Amino acid sequence: MAISRGTKRFWKIYIIFLLGGVLFFTAVRYGLFGSLPDINELENPKSKLASELYSEDGLMLGKYFLQNRSVVDFDEIGDNLTDALVATEDERFYDHAGIDWKSIARAVLSGGSDGGGSTITQQLAKNLFHVEDRRPVSKTGRIFQKFKEWIIAVQLEKRYTKDEIIALYLNTVQFSGHSFGIKAAAKEFFNKKPDKLNTTESATLIGVLQAITRYNPKRNPEKSKIRRNVVLGQMMKNGFLEKDQFDKLSKEEIKLNYVSFSSKAYIAQYLKDVIGNKLKEWCKTHKKANGEYYDIYKDGLKIYTTIDSKLQKHAEAAVEKHLTRYQKLFNQHWGNREPWRDDKWRVIDSFIENKISRTSRYKELKKQYGDNQDSMEYYTRVHKYDMTLFSWNGDIDTSMTLFDSLSYYKKFLHAAFVGVAPTTGQVKFWVGGMNHNYFQYDHVTGTRQTGSTFKPFVYSLAVDYGISPCTQISNAPISLPMGGGKMWRPRNSGGRAGGAMNMFKGLGHSVNLVTVHLMLRLGENGSKNLVKYINKMGIKGRQMNPNIAMCLGTEDISPLEMASAYTTFVNKGFWIEPQYISRIEDKSGNIIKEFNPTIINQVLSEEKARIVLELMRGVVKFGTAKDIWRRFGIKGSVVGKTGTTDQNSDAWFMGVTRNLVTSTWVGADDRWVRFRSTGLGQGAKQALPIYGYFMQSVLKDKDCNITTDDFDEFEGEEKIVTDCTEMDNANSSFGFDDFTDDPEKEDEGDNLFNSDDDEEDSPF
Repeated sequence: MAISRGTKRFWKIYIIFLLGGVLFFTAVRYGLFGSLPDINELENPKSKLASELYSEDGLMLGKYFLQNRSVVDFDEIGDNLTDALVATEDERFYDHAGIDWKSIARAVLSGGSDGGGSTITQQLAKNLFHVEDRRPVSKTGRIFQKFKEWIIAVQLEKRYTKDEIIALYLNTVQFSGHSFGIKAAAKEFFNKKPDKLNTTESATLIGVLQAITRYNPKRNPEKSKIRRNVVLGQMMKNGFLEKDQFDKLSKEEIKLNYVSFSSKAYIAQYLKDVIGNKLKEWCKTHKKANGEYYDIYKDGLKIYTTIDSKLQKHAEAAVEKHLTRYQKLFNQHWGNREPWRDDKWRVIDSFIENKISRTSRYKELKKQYGDNQDSMEYYTRVHKYDMTLFSWNGDIDTSMTLFDSLSYYKKFLHAAFVGVAPTTGQVKFWVGGMNHNYFQYDHVTGTRQTGSTFKPFVYSLAVDYGISPCTQISNAPISLPMGGGKMWRPRNSGGRAGGAMNMFKGLGHSVNLVTVHLMLRLGENGSKNLVKYINKMGIKGRQMNPNIAMCLGTEDISPLEMASAYTTFVNKGFWIEPQYISRIEDKSGNIIKEFNPTIINQVLSEEKARIVLELMRGVVKFGTAKDIWRRFGIKGSVVGKTGTTDQNSDAWFMGVTRNLVTSTWVGADDRWVRFRSTGLGQGAKQALPIYGYFMQSVLKDKDCNITTDDFDEFEGEEKIVTDCTEMDNANSSFGFDDFTDDPEKEDEGDNLFNSDDDEEDSPF
């Protein structure tokens, strides 16, 4: 029988389309229209491992990852989750081979209003395109990607069982801004393992997948409940629930047991950020055996720090204990008044407005509304945003304008607290702020004026110059030219001056004029030599400007640099470069890199270093830091130095024992936010208590191995006289007896640069 011309034409067209389809999919399969993602990444989901950060005693301090993903096998996933997922996302999951043609046809005919037609397997395939690259795709690109997803879906169905596909899918999807994968999500929202989730909890999490922000049960509980009930309805429709079960469960409220993935889950999070940034740069110059550069987010590195986890916990607890109390005091001190004041204590106009203009939210609004001042005013001063605020009494969920929220946060006091082992340079604890989840800026490496904590460097250089510590140094008023016809008239706390005193008393009582006169004894190039001197102790700070006033601590220096520099006095005159990473291992435990100090400077002799410690002993014994033993009951060899900058903007305390040197700073982020009263704002009150609480704890904890035993005695021939009795008697008319002060009755604001922080009348 002859075949009609129409039949031949049909079969020709059919074969052409068939061959064309085969060729097209073959071209897609082999990457003619762009490469396909590697399915092996799904075969081995642990191939991209987060790097882990550890303390020296083996406690994990955190992980470096692009996605907080935890992997589970199917037997770790309960039936409730599987039923909810299949009922909601892919009713015929167990009946198709990766592509559900019925769903696709329905989606095409409904124009997408009746669902997208993607199966769980296709969605898993789609996830491969978005593991790292979430950039938008063009319409044409999306069409080709859809074909690629079909190819990947078919391959997945050939390679894996249905149960394995479900497990892989639930391991790759995002449930919140914090959680990738069902294990992380179950932990975050319900503090459970996936197989322990009940029906409503499972339905809640599966419901989140449609829109992780809109249906987030923490942020939008009502919308999440509505979506959860849709999932429960699908489970009833597909026979996983009875009608009476649905009626009962759909009325239940969502009961979360939320576990925050904030940085409070780990300790030393400020250091984690510092090391992370350092390692990202290190990875750019170090290659693996295969020639690829290391990646801290993928290669499962193990980074070991010098941090002692026990000391770190005590340090963080001390900061929290003190700031909780002192923030309350600061709030009471100012009441409802604005604390941002200029040097004349007048409210700074537009202070918050200027800060708002630097925020990312404001910049986004500026892009959207430009010069429309009405809109900008509305969205900064009128419109309220849902937000969670930090407080020392716990997080506060509220709604607040951008202006009010910034006003709230600018009133907080912050702190830095860091400890260094003097003989090794190893950093033993690092507290860069009060709460890393809300305040990411690291104050340990941030720089601020140091006030009187700078004075020991001046005294140290003077001793190194050969000036006897028993030398009587003038305490007389002085006027010095500053250039431009201006004069600098440094003053003591309270304005009292006169007579003279030796270095022990001058530093012990932190007398400004004595320090200035001592600085003048260093000669015309004294300030330049001082900069070179502290550079040898690791102090770089910002760009330093050598000048006479720097002797009172006008330069900006970081707490880490200060702690490191002070180790020189304990370490017999040697400065060792600070170190906080000890080694890096690969995922198999092989050591890739070990870190050791590369710079060791001898700054001064052992005898002279020992003398500086003795000079600072007076600060604790009879001077500005008496609270160390008087309030906190810490006995033994503890030396240190308090510091308070002009108008109480910065409060410091340096604490030194034979095996630990610490640096403490307290202040607001903005220097114009501060206490009006020196009695509250000085270093002895605002910073020293952190050290006091810390030492109380670590001395009781024998596992910490911190001691206040005496410093090593100098065993060589003593060439420098330190018994000042005879010289003081010879200059009895210039004693310290006439120099007393009580800063609790005064305002340091008159001091041009910064104050000493004398606390009370001298006992002498």
